[in-house]
Amino acid sequence: MNALLPPPANRRLGQSGIEIAPIAWGMWRLAEGDRSAGDAARLVHAALDAGITLFDTADIYGFDGSDGFGDAEALLGEVLQSERGLRQRMVLASKGGIRPPLPYDQSREYLSHAIDASLKRLNTDVIDLYQIHRPDILAHPQEVARALDDAVDAGKIRALGVSNFTVAQIDALDHFLGHRLVATQPEISPLRIACFENGELDQAMRKDLTPLAWSPLGGGRLLKPVSACEREVAAQLDRIAEAQGVSRSVAAYSWLMAHPAGIVPIIGSQNSARITEGVQALDMRWSRQDWYAVLVAARGERLP
Repeated sequence: MNALLPPPANRRLGQSGIEIAPIAWGMWRLAEGDRSAGDAARLVHAALDAGITLFDTADIYGFDGSDGFGDAEALLGEVLQSERGLRQRMVLASKGGIRPPLPYDQSREYLSHAIDASLKRLNTDVIDLYQIHRPDILAHPQEVARALDDAVDAGKIRALGVSNFTVAQIDALDHFLGHRLVATQPEISPLRIACFENGELDQAMRKDLTPLAWSPLGGGRLLKPVSACEREVAAQLDRIAEAQGVSRSVAAYSWLMAHPAGIVPIIGSQNSARITEGVQALDMRWSRQDWYAVLVAARGERLP
C-alpha cells in the first residue's frame, strides 16, 4: 500500500490513559512584549476552538537572561483563573529543572519547590504532564525519580515526561521511576532528522512514549530557508503542499505526524490564525514516495 495512514483524531499520551489531539500548542513566547491576559486568552480560545488539547509551557518560558522566570506560566494562570472552565478543556503540560544561572538543578529539594511554584503560577491543583526540561548531569536519576514519584503520589502531577534527553538518559531515569515516563520532547523537524536514525524514535515506540516535537519548523528556518539544503527541503514540502492546498508549515507538521511513532508537533506561533491553520495538517495525506523525498532532501544524499 503506497499511501500512509492519516493520524487518528485523538491519541493516548503514552500509557497514561490521557487522550490528546495529534497536534499541540506551545507557549515559549507567550509572555513576549506587552501581551495582556486578554490577549493570551484569545490565543487559548483559538487553540481550543481548533481542536488542540495539549498546551505546553515551562517555568523558564519568559526568562530573558535576567528577568521573567515563570512569566509564561503566570500569564496562562491569569487566563485560567479568570475563566475557570478552560482548565477542564485542556491537557496542561509544563516543564522544570532549569534554574538560572546554574543552569540545571534536579535535586529532590529543588524539583519539589519547582513543581509547587509552577502549580501556584498556573492557578491549578494538578499538572497533567510534567517534564524534566533538560538533563542535570550532576543529579542521580534515582534522586530525580523520587522527586517525580513523590509529586505523582501527592496528586500534583498526573503523568511524567522528559525533554531533550538522550536515549541512555531516558532509560536511566525510567529505570528508577515507579510511575513510568509517557512522553519525550526532542527537537524534530524536516531540518532536524537525527532522531529518525539515532534511536530516539525507536525507543519511543518500544517504551510507548509519545514524542512531542518542539520547533517543528526548524526555528523558523523552514519559512525563510537560506542554505541549499533548507531550500531543497522547502521545495519538496511546497510541492506536496500546493497539490493539497495547504501552506508549507502545515505540510511540515503533517510530515512529522506521518511517522509511526505518533509524533505530536507543537505549534510555536503566538498568532491565532497560524494556530488555527496548523490543524489542517490532520487532513493531509502522504505517499511513501513523497514522504521519503522530503527525508532525502533533508539528508542531502540518497538513502542507501
